[in-house]
Amino acid sequence: MYLTGIADEASHDGNIQISTTLAMGWNAIEARCLNGKNLHDVSDTEFDEFHRALDHAGVYVNAFGSAIANWGKDVRDDFSITLEEVDRAIPRMHALQAKMVRIMSYKVVEGEDLMVEERIRRLRIIVGRFAEHGITALHENCMNYGGLSWQHTHELLDAVPGMKLVFDTANPVFNRDRSKPENPWQDPWEFYQKVREQIAYVHIKDCLEPSEDNGGKEVYLYPGKGQGKVREILTDLLEIGYDGGISIEPHLAAVFHDTDSQNSDAGDPVEIYQEYGRKLERILDELNYTHIPYRL
Repeated sequence: MYLTGIADEASHDGNIQISTTLAMGWNAIEARCLNGKNLHDVSDTEFDEFHRALDHAGVYVNAFGSAIANWGKDVRDDFSITLEEVDRAIPRMHALQAKMVRIMSYKVVEGEDLMVEERIRRLRIIVGRFAEHGITALHENCMNYGGLSWQHTHELLDAVPGMKLVFDTANPVFNRDRSKPENPWQDPWEFYQKVREQIAYVHIKDCLEPSEDNGGKEVYLYPGKGQGKVREILTDLLEIGYDGGISIEPHLAAVFHDTDSQNSDAGDPVEIYQEYGRKLERILDELNYTHIPYRL
């Protein structure tokens, strides 16, 4: 098992992402944004500079956190927008030797036709196109169709051959369970248990569910301090022999999907990111996890 993280939460400057990662004693970044843009949207010059800096530092990109079909994209939009993102991502992933790409299943608009068949059609094409190039597409349980419940995730898995999962520990905490009439907040432990056999990668976030006390917004915390069942999930992953990546996504200094979300902490993003990693390491040490450097 290796440790990595979405280092743009420390900085959108690629050099700072690299130096922060090295300072933590880690050697991998889950690349997402650079200079305020997703990696598949930056210029060739920006990408090449980042690539050279990674090589010089001996830091790998283990996975790519793309914006493909994410919570900001509408399934009613022209599909060519998605396919162009896929086609831009593939050569850059090959250059970085990254083998996994995070995708989603488009945003859900309340009261609108969910267009499930169209989502599935598009996901089959997206996953298939990446697979043709030796890249595994991982669906994240976020604010998208597959994130509506663990049943919705299974619906997509059954319909989209080759798709695997990246499980985010905190996302169930602030998403409603659309499989139940009362739409309660999802149970992260239940969600995890129902999908764990398909998990290929793990995001570590933690938070408190939205409530009147926090203005109806989720509150992000350090790992193990919220309702994301971080320790319980890591314990179970150890017991079942999980040996993939554990990636931090603090959301303490930056919340990409909701600029109004309350944060439990404030300060220097680099320091927060590093402290988040140290706190995760302490939990893993207590669980007798052995983590090793990332290797291709």
